[in-house]
This record gives sequence, structure tokens and C-alpha cells, in this order.
Amino acid sequence: MGQIPSEPITQKETHGLGSDAYRVGSSCMQGWRATMEDAHTHILSLPGDPAAAFFAVFDGHGGDKVAEFASRHLHTVLVGRPEYSVGRVAEALQQACLQLDRMMLADETLRDVRAGTTAVCALIKDGVLYCANAGDSRAVASVCGRAEPLSVDHKPQDRREQERITAAGGSVVANRVNGYLALSRALGDFTFKQNSAVTAEHQVVTAFPDVETRQITADWEFVVLACDGIWDVMSNQEVVAFVRSRIGRGLPPETICEELLSHCLASDFMFTGVGCDNMTVVLVCLTPTGSYAALAERCSRPPLAECEDGDGEDDEYEEEEEEEERNYDDEDDAEEDEEEDGEEEEYGRAADKTMGARP
Repeated sequence: MGQIPSEPITQKETHGLGSDAYRVGSSCMQGWRATMEDAHTHILSLPGDPAAAFFAVFDGHGGDKVAEFASRHLHTVLVGRPEYSVGRVAEALQQACLQLDRMMLADETLRDVRAGTTAVCALIKDGVLYCANAGDSRAVASVCGRAEPLSVDHKPQDRREQERITAAGGSVVANRVNGYLALSRALGDFTFKQNSAVTAEHQVVTAFPDVETRQITADWEFVVLACDGIWDVMSNQEVVAFVRSRIGRGLPPETICEELLSHCLASDFMFTGVGCDNMTVVLVCLTPTGSYAALAERCSRPPLAECEDGDGEDDEYEEEEEEEERNYDDEDDAEEDEEEDGEEEEYGRAADKTMGARP
């Protein structure tokens, strides 16, 4: 991890972009880490398939080379896959991740690098979202204000993952692969992919992703892709409530991303590591009418207001969600009050100094 900086690096790299169908924001921050190892991708119109959009977050470890390589090449590999051209998008995503691993093995600058990266990707095409995930980055959708997970974290202690690890000759020690790696699927990490008796899908650590396929309906509001620097601090529903309340106030997606990073950053370094990791988030706001203002108006209303009530569970959920949004609004008000108080106090000190007043 390198030497811990005495202060977090809070400078953010932030982007905003949009089209008739999407308003997208992204932001990343080094935080308390000695280096920045995350990368991300947001493409509103894929080269080779202009009707498709692609978004991804890559949380690197052991350096940034694998994450950067993946962010530059995964989408082009995907569109070039034969499965993609015949509409087998989920299979194309899986094979693209494996092909990317082979490409890195053939690259002299990458094959011996003791580095790897997670990959969580969302491809949207013809009203369908395909989410591929390898590792512990995560994608979550807001559907009428309800957090709908689009991926499952891959951890060594999970039964399915542990079975593959041990079958390939590895072990799980202290919830880590061979006592070292805290995730069980990744691009790169070739020291864990050396068992010639099994296929790439069945290595100790595999790049083979799970893929979720979802039809996007009118109830969908936005999708959040982020690294574990966010999800270790906030739950899926907390992130959805945080983002939704700000869309409801008309804040642009890129500003919301910046505020989310600042909210998750630890005020000081803690040995638990919570809030001390690199942080990256991509926020994809769905605007099928071409109007972000329409989405903002919708998100300003209580969650689930336009969804059918079921057996009463939604009503209970709605109350909890409203409470979370109120809590975040109260936090914002408190922060604004603190800033105003600080400004008044600073002004008072300056006035005293100017007038020669004694403290």
C-alpha cells in the first residue's frame, strides 16, 4: 500500500457528460492511499455499436497498470467478440474479460506485474442492462428509490468461491486467497492463475465474471457503479438515498459524485481502513425523455410514490427511505450551518484585528 500520507489527497478528477438518454457523472479520489490505483470508463456511444453505452469501474491493486489497461481496452474487446455480433451479449462480456487476461499475458510490460483489478461493467443496449462483475466493486440501480443490486461481491470466504479456490490448489486463510488477496475474482493477478490442469474459468483467481441481465423499465432512475472504497462505508440503500436526494434538488451528476466521495472519506486514518481507500464512482442517470429536470422532479418526491403498493411492505420501506433522505438533508443543512458559523467567526476575528480589539 506504500507510505500513508499525513493528509488525504482530496483532489478529485471529475467528469460530466450527457445525451438524450443519459446524464452521467464520475469522480475519483486518491484519499488516504499512497497512490491512485483505480480507473473507470464512461462511453455514451460505443465505437462499433453506437446504440450501446458502456460504463465501468476498475479497482486496481498492486499498482495501476492492470486497471488502466482494462479501462482502455475492455469495451473494444467486447464489441469485437463474435458472441457480441450475434446478440449473445452476456457471453461476450464473459469472454471479453478472459480475452483481456490473455492480452495482458502476451504483453511483456504486464505479464510479470504482480497487480490486478476488479471489474464491474454495465452495458446498456436496446433497453436492456447487462452488468458483468469480477471482484468486489459493485453496481446498484435505483428503482423507484429502492436499491436493486446488479452484482454480487466475490469474496474468498463465500462457499462457491472457496470451492473453486481449493479445487484449483489454493487455500483461504483469514478470508484471503492464500492468505494474501481479499477478493476471489480479478483481471490480472497471474500468480494465482498458474494451474495448467484447469481452464481459465476455474483458476484459483479467475477473471470470469458473473453477468446479470435486466430489462430497464420506467421505474428505473439511475445506476451507481463504484469501488469498495464507497461500499465499505455505505450500504446500497444509503448510497441510493444519498444520490436520489441530491438529484431531487437538481444537482448535476458529477457534483453528486464528488459529494459522495467527500462523504465517504475518513476524517483521519483508521487501521480498519474504512473510508481510507481510493474511491471511484460513476453515476448513470436515466433520462429517456431527454430531460434531467424531469428526473429531478421525480426524485424530489417520496420513494415508491409512483409504484404500485403491494402487501404493505413497500409502505414500510418508503418510510425508512424517507427517513434516510431526511437524515442526509439534515447533514447537508448542518454542514452549511457549520460553514456559515465558521465564516462568521473568521469575519469576527478579522474585524477584531482590524479594529485593534483585544481577544
